[in-house]
This record gives sequence, structure tokens and C-alpha cells, in this order.
Amino acid sequence: MKYTGSKTKMTDGHEIFIHKWISEKPDPKGIVQISHGMAEHAARYEAFAGELVDNGYLVYANDHRGHGKTAVSLGHMGFFAENNGWLRVVEDLHEITSMIRKSHPGLPVFMLGHSMGSFLLRTYMFLYGNQINGAIISGTAGSPGILGDIGMMIANLEIKRKGLRGKSPLLHQLSFGGYNKAFKPARTDFDWLSRDQEEVDKYMEDPFCGAVFTAGFYRDLLWGLKTIHRKKNIDRIPKDLPIFIFSGDKDPVGKNGKGVSQVYNTLKKSGIEDIQLSLYKDGRHEMLNETNRHEVYQDVITWLNKHL
Repeated sequence: MKYTGSKTKMTDGHEIFIHKWISEKPDPKGIVQISHGMAEHAARYEAFAGELVDNGYLVYANDHRGHGKTAVSLGHMGFFAENNGWLRVVEDLHEITSMIRKSHPGLPVFMLGHSMGSFLLRTYMFLYGNQINGAIISGTAGSPGILGDIGMMIANLEIKRKGLRGKSPLLHQLSFGGYNKAFKPARTDFDWLSRDQEEVDKYMEDPFCGAVFTAGFYRDLLWGLKTIHRKKNIDRIPKDLPIFIFSGDKDPVGKNGKGVSQVYNTLKKSGIEDIQLSLYKDGRHEMLNETNRHEVYQDVITWLNKHL
């Protein structure tokens, strides 16, 4: 497997770092574009990318704004943009898809989004769903309901107090504070991510993971969460777009499968013709870093091969 990584300028002039994993063998059969989660970065998907490459796929994954090598330094972590940050990050994904298609004409392009990246993908699906050949949704969540509205009010108050770029420990605690409760006595604050202790430790030791984000970011995130659950937007998703949703049934982000099932049922009810849901027993938030990750890898590859 060959790896390259470099910065590419988007249409608004902002530079985005893009990771690329390819095979030395000719004639790839498809491409997977990855949209990573909040407070992490795309390099964490290297092992999964290696498995995809071994099975004939090229893999592209960008570090979102305010994340990883796109953020440049730790001081720039956790902020999307001054205006319409959520849609700007979705537009980055779309521009990268266009670049991929230009570089590899004729090859099918699938997008995988994890956690926050799955919310971005679900936005992408109703804006640009006809640009991809399938969507893989990992570690997603159902509608936050009234809690989302309360969160938005708090985010706006935090912005007034601290500014868009002010870090918000309050919103961080409200968002993630309860995720570890089900795993007491917990070894770390991040036991909810995976049963694999080594993976949890790697996350905690990574300076680009687990940071406290800005008030402006939380407003963007909560806006995005509300937007993807609007019926009018769900109805805009192409009915012939194949969708694979997977999650751990002990993932607190997906309310132990309840929120994930809600997403599946809503999409199915909207008329999506080809949709699959897999809930992995005892799996936590990061199924691609779980103790049974190779089972998950194989399930994703089987689904991809079926939809070439």
C-alpha cells in the first residue's frame, strides 16, 4: 500500500489536508471517501484503509476544518468557519468528490461517514446524493429533539460570552459527560469508544484527539443535527442511493441502537430502495476500532463489492 498526503485549496481559498491510500496493483474497482468524526482525524483510519486497499479500493480521507493537519496547530482545533461552517465542511467533501471523479473517471465512489462525519454524510446525501454510488453510515445518532434546541440556546449564549472561537468546556461536558456512565467502573474517560483498551489509549495519547471545541463549532454541529432530521431534507435523498448503516448496540451516541434504528426506519419509510442496518452485539462507538473490527471490515467490503 502506498500513502500520500497533501494540502489542497478549496474554492474559498482554505487549504484542506487530504490523505490518500492506494494499491501498487493496477485496475482498482472502486473508491471509498471517508468523513471522520469530531475531535479526531483521518489518519486514524489507516488500518481500515489498508484492508480496503487490499481488496481493490482506493481510499481518500480529508481532515475536516479544525481537525488534524488541516487545523495546522493545536491552537486552531475545534472551529469550522465564521459563517455557515456546517455547509462549508459538506462543500469540502463535495469538492473532494469532484476531484476524485476527475482523477479516476468511471470508477464508483462510495462515502463512509463516522459519528459527526456521518451527520456530514447525511447532509451530503440530500444535497449531493447523486454524486456518490453508496453511503456507509457509522456510529450515527437519531434526532436530539428538544435537547438539541436547548443545546443551541446554550451555544448562542456561550458565543455571546466567549466569541465564536472561544472554547466551551460546558458544551463539551453536556455533549460527552454522560457517555461513560454505562461503563462504570471506567478505566478512562473514553471507555465508551471501544472495548479495545489499546485503541482507547492511542486515542488519549493523540494530541489531535479529544480536544475541547469552540462555541461556534457546537452551534454548527447542532444546526447540522437539526437539519438532517427535517423531513423535507430526508425526502430529498435519492431513493436509489444504496445505504449501509452500522453501529455497536452499546454505543451511547446512538442510544444503544435505538437512535440508529430510528434513522434506519425513517430512511426506509422515506422510500430508500436499498438500505441495510447492522447492530453489533456489545460494540461501542468506534466499530472500526472495536475488538471485532475485522468482522466489521469484512461486512463493509462485502457490501461494497455487492454495490459495484
